[in-house]
Amino acid sequence: MAAIVIVDYGMGNLKSVQNAFAQQGFEARVCSRPRDVEEAGGLVLPGVGAFGRAMANLEERGLTSPLRERVLAGTPFLGICLGLQLLFEASEEAPGTRGLSLLPGKVVRFRGNFKIPLIGWNRLSVCRDNPLFRGLGAEAYFYFVHSYYAKPREREDILALSSYGREFPAVVGRQNFYGLQFHPEKSSREGLKIIGNFGRLVMEHGNHSRH
Repeated sequence: MAAIVIVDYGMGNLKSVQNAFAQQGFEARVCSRPRDVEEAGGLVLPGVGAFGRAMANLEERGLTSPLRERVLAGTPFLGICLGLQLLFEASEEAPGTRGLSLLPGKVVRFRGNFKIPLIGWNRLSVCRDNPLFRGLGAEAYFYFVHSYYAKPREREDILALSSYGREFPAVVGRQNFYGLQFHPEKSSREGLKIIGNFGRLVMEHGNHSRH
């Protein structure tokens, strides 16, 4: 089993994420079984689509509990786009649906006199130094496509912000797990740097675990 597992629950740009890891020298396997999640050295949860459908798919495939257990046990985890939103407790997009609840807070819809969804390149404003940001330029831009954004209850969980009508969290995280609201696999050189940095975090975690 590859150290990095990209979780297939029927919603995400799996091949492009896998290719991005390969470009950075990391093997990542696309897998969909609970056992694959349980054996992974690092987990990636991409996502495109609706919060409620995503949680239903994870439940149907028996992936919700293994994902939570592995993250809480210290396995490095990277959520991408919808994968970031699923880290939270709930979303306005799917009232009554519980998210993975790994971070306190909820997901809300953009509101204002501007075009929704946000589609395009936005600058990242780093709030907290983190190994995920190694080598990023001061004016790093990333590709976003979303109508909803996270509102973490704990300010410390926001690692970087971006702005579209209002400031919103572009990167969230705590200890071993992270969420990116943008698509690193579509964000050219800077996006690939973040993919590579996560790959190195997985390898470092694996080396530490063996000692």
